[in-house]
Amino acid sequence: MSNKDLQLTQEENQMLRSMFNRSWFLFASFNLVNMQGFGFEYALMPAINYFYKDDEEGKKAALIRHASFFNCTYETAPFIMGLIASMEKENSRDKSFDVESINAVKAALMGPLSGIGDSVFWGTVRLIAAGIGISLGMQGNILGPILFMLIYHIPSIISRYALLQLGYTTGVRFLSQTFKSGIFETITYCAGVVGMIMLGSMTATNVKIATTLKMNVGGGAIIELQKILDSIMPGLLPLALTLILLVLIRKKIKVMQLLFGVIAFGILGAVVGIF
Repeated sequence: MSNKDLQLTQEENQMLRSMFNRSWFLFASFNLVNMQGFGFEYALMPAINYFYKDDEEGKKAALIRHASFFNCTYETAPFIMGLIASMEKENSRDKSFDVESINAVKAALMGPLSGIGDSVFWGTVRLIAAGIGISLGMQGNILGPILFMLIYHIPSIISRYALLQLGYTTGVRFLSQTFKSGIFETITYCAGVVGMIMLGSMTATNVKIATTLKMNVGGGAIIELQKILDSIMPGLLPLALTLILLVLIRKKIKVMQLLFGVIAFGILGAVVGIF
């Protein structure tokens, strides 16, 4: 890729801005057949209209080509949009271009970029934002939901815009270099570690469960079970409850069933004197 290819014209910059604005609607017309396919196609249409403005048949073929399955994390999907737009650009110029490679590249990138996006944004940024927002919200502070939206959406917006530009200008070269250097694996691993730390912190601070059970061992001595559990490990009951619910979720138990189950367990436990 030459330096000339990296220099965008005014029309291309306008095209990318239009694609970014349309990328907000990635989940538009979401369905179980092609997932985000129509939303992806809608975001890509400024590029299709620009590169095939004098080729009606090429435009129709491109629209049909991108009305296919697509599913990727919201924040990393624009990188694929930009890269595919650059491939459509080459296809419109070079009639010998391998058209099949366009959807092949799109399909190949969905998984790896979803893994990175889920780890960074869903597993890390969202947990950090939720941890701060919930803590303030539980105190009745209006900054709770505001900070949650700002902490999550500001990095999300910046990432989507930057990755769209990056995908269009240096997509092929960037992919080749990063996969060879192992940067993707490092990012995913570090994001996973931070996510687990935040998940543990949120469990300890926001899951509240304690037992009121007491045992009379004679001679007027009373042992409080909660103090024994705290001496073993503070937050042991919240951790146990969280892990039990996690196991049940992995066994495909519906969330609403678990919710009502926890409520019933709490009421029953209070009646019999456990809580």
